[in-house]
Amino acid sequence: MTTIDKLISELEHIAENPREAVADYLSKTGSKAVGVAPVYTPEELVHAAGMLPVGIWGGQNVTLDLAKQYFPAFCNSVVFTCMELALKGTYNQLSAAIIPGMDDTLICLGQNWKAAIKDIPFITLVYPQNRKLSAGVKYLVSELENVKKELEKVCGKEISEEAIFNSIDIYNEHRKTMREFVELAATHPNSINNVQRSHIIKSAYFMLKEEHTQKVKLINDELKKIPEEKYDGHRIITTGFILDSKEILEIMESNALRIVGDDIAHETRQFRTDVPRKENALLSIATQWSEIEGCSFAYDPFRIRGKMVAKLAKDRDAEGVVFALLKFCDTEEYDAPILLDDIHDAGLKTVTIEIDQESGSIEQIRTRLQTFAEML
Repeated sequence: MTTIDKLISELEHIAENPREAVADYLSKTGSKAVGVAPVYTPEELVHAAGMLPVGIWGGQNVTLDLAKQYFPAFCNSVVFTCMELALKGTYNQLSAAIIPGMDDTLICLGQNWKAAIKDIPFITLVYPQNRKLSAGVKYLVSELENVKKELEKVCGKEISEEAIFNSIDIYNEHRKTMREFVELAATHPNSINNVQRSHIIKSAYFMLKEEHTQKVKLINDELKKIPEEKYDGHRIITTGFILDSKEILEIMESNALRIVGDDIAHETRQFRTDVPRKENALLSIATQWSEIEGCSFAYDPFRIRGKMVAKLAKDRDAEGVVFALLKFCDTEEYDAPILLDDIHDAGLKTVTIEIDQESGSIEQIRTRLQTFAEML
């Protein structure tokens, strides 16, 4: 096994076995873990408290039972599966969970969690949509102050300004490293396949960021030693909320659809925007929210997301775009018409597939992706 294969294998194992990874961290450090739910959470505060931030983004092929008591059938499946897993004890390693109220469904997740999951305290966080106004930034600072106080109760100590700034630097270094990785993966499409790319990104949700950064930097160094590669299939961009289904990614593989860039909330949107350095740490984190662009959950009157995706496709020599539309996710659905129009106007072909974490049937997706590959 080569060095790069070994590194990728390690991160793939973590991505596929998150409970094992978190348990290993807790046993080695004696520390605590805090869940961080979609879409954006101030992980730097958890990290600064000496605790492990753990991504809560549901799971694949989860059979829904208990969660049906808390949500109507038309809620998106990520919220459903998060609640189901919590009710069944999958998240019992967590000492708290931060659940931002970024849309109506996520607000309901937070409130239902508060009512049903008594052993894992719910920490609320409301992001302002008038985010570019100074008043919006100031409001978010006050929200972050509350999150900080709640985390201090969990960890049993004060979270210092110095510790937060240190965590911001660690996270910005991770963001830089991940941006370099996705660019190198695009220029080495034969060395990094779709599943490997997804696992490398996803593993960061279950590791300390400095440890993940170290491993990804080594992968980047190995990729830099390899000449840029030509891919015989089709280069594509993905956009949407989440696309971590191994089955769907393997369908893309079998149809020679190689992901060379993404605008996925669960993936690149997490590290696309750095936290700027301001006069205090909480203001720095709050200001990042005002600088995020091209996300359906961040108010944008100019709707530039489609143009951003089209530009990314042109920059990465992609032939088309796959829109992974999370079933019943109103926020993404509202974006879809303008997003797809802008991508079509750029001369790119698109296909929309429906993502449902509960469903085990992917034959419709298989057919749509096969047809899309034939169109390219």
